[in-house]
Amino acid sequence: MSDYVPPYPHRWTEELSPWKRVRLARRNVLAALEDGLFEVDHISRRILLKNLFLCNSPETVQEAFGTKYTSFERKSPTMRHMLEPLIGDGLFISEGETWRRRRRIVAPVIHVSRLSEFAPAMIDTTREMADRWGELPEGAPVDVLSQMAQLTAEIICRAIFGRQLGAERTREVVDGFSEFSRVVSSIDLPSLLGLPDWVPRFRHFAVARSVRRIHRVIDEIVAGYRDRPDPANTSVVGRLIDARDEETGETLSADALRNEAVVIFMAGHETTANTLSFVWFLLSQAPDVEARLHAELDAVLGDRPPALADVAKLVYTRAIVEETLRLYPPIPILAREATRDETIAGEMVPKGSMVMVIPWLLHRNRKLWEKPDHFWPERFLPENGPTPSKWAYVPFSIGPRVCAGMAFGLTESILSVAILAQQFRLRLATGHTVEPVCRVSLRPGETLPMTINRRRAAPSVAAMAAPAACPFGHA
Repeated sequence: MSDYVPPYPHRWTEELSPWKRVRLARRNVLAALEDGLFEVDHISRRILLKNLFLCNSPETVQEAFGTKYTSFERKSPTMRHMLEPLIGDGLFISEGETWRRRRRIVAPVIHVSRLSEFAPAMIDTTREMADRWGELPEGAPVDVLSQMAQLTAEIICRAIFGRQLGAERTREVVDGFSEFSRVVSSIDLPSLLGLPDWVPRFRHFAVARSVRRIHRVIDEIVAGYRDRPDPANTSVVGRLIDARDEETGETLSADALRNEAVVIFMAGHETTANTLSFVWFLLSQAPDVEARLHAELDAVLGDRPPALADVAKLVYTRAIVEETLRLYPPIPILAREATRDETIAGEMVPKGSMVMVIPWLLHRNRKLWEKPDHFWPERFLPENGPTPSKWAYVPFSIGPRVCAGMAFGLTESILSVAILAQQFRLRLATGHTVEPVCRVSLRPGETLPMTINRRRAAPSVAAMAAPAACPFGHA
């Protein structure tokens, strides 16, 4: 087992006052969590004038997001007010019949069955980045967070929208998402004070500016399709333009099309870029894990680049990505609002309460995971037995509102890591401290300065021969 324990925000040993919790959460939601929350099954609290119910066991997560889903399908006021300027009534925050109708239209066009169509863009785009890195001098400094954002933005545009984004528009959309994440409020104080949704929310002036930058790029992509349709209609945008609800026959309006395009771009770009950034950081701190990764890549791929068919063979590469998602879930807080009186674990959850599943807590729950704070990808290898219940590992959410692009994001991450790790090692810049920060998504700070180093010699395949000890007691 790797001895490396990745960083996380300070854990408070005392219970925080409501106002201190809110003050800390406005800067970084994860900084407002007490140490004791990592081992509770569930807990109810009142923060200001809002009831909050935390689900932190497989049983309570299954109740809230599974068996009693219809009582908790509405996203929290914070999430709705935070994202509404960017995605309108897009799939991520819509509800009821609007959500069901959009899901019927959007899910098929990014379904796992289409991975063979998307994989070439993932591979080609990442190889182009590897070529650019290869032209840099040994030890060249790069901001890996920015690099991964550019990579995933270009992949999502080619794979999903069928067009190359180009350097200028890539920078525009990457900077737009970065600015939005930096300035948007992660706490909806009016809702905590019991105010209704129609009360206007104050937003930083930069929110509107970042939204305009993102919308401008997406609008140009959609307009390009309307002006120059793809005869083969292989792009998601083309399919969304032509898609009809199988039950009503309705098509997406112009606003709905833009909203869903932004949702797909946000989900496929922002969260995957953050995950890849955390992967490179973790590998730089765990040389034993990095060596075993290189050994697998040499054994499975040799000097050739991976293909989609290789993903199933890259079991350790996948385990690294899965362990990164456990430690640093892209959306570390999943919050819903009770739409009627309900019960969870036998406790009353009144209508209007906030019901939260916090993967950041759940994935580090000491009752569920052995050495939960350690970076140990081997826990996800098949020979080490089953991990805890699927309701205890929810990096893409779970239940009816599970991320429709889960297979896309996981495959993209595995292929990107494989291609770049074949040729390079990345090392954290001397003196830089990583502190995970959560606003819209979980990021390793505002930048991630690292140096790029070429692999000088391929590790011996024998490095993979001796399996690490299993924390779950399996052989």
